[in-house]
Amino acid sequence: MNGLFSGAAARAALRSAHACLEELMSSVGTTGLAAATQSPGLLATVDQHIAGIRDSLSSDVRPLTPVILAAYAEGVRDAAFKHGWRPPADPIDWTDNDWVLTRLLAVCSLARTLP
Repeated sequence: MNGLFSGAAARAALRSAHACLEELMSSVGTTGLAAATQSPGLLATVDQHIAGIRDSLSSDVRPLTPVILAAYAEGVRDAAFKHGWRPPADPIDWTDNDWVLTRLLAVCSLARTLP
């Protein structure tokens, strides 16, 4: 019985992670990744954030998974909300240097590389 529950819990966690990453891609990734292709500065900043995320998650030791990335993104958002950050009500202006949005954009970029 324990093995069956573990499998069900793992599948539920994976479904939840995919839903989280899809929502993030919809709200941040689509416009942000398009903007990054047009802005070398934004692309470089996203690359720096990707390196920071990989370092933070020790991706050199264990592979990134949707569950790990989604949990990381939720942690970034939760911490940002606790410190008063709110997502923009209007379309995102990628010329603003918003650390939280750029970090979440880096998560989206990493998520696109997952199998």
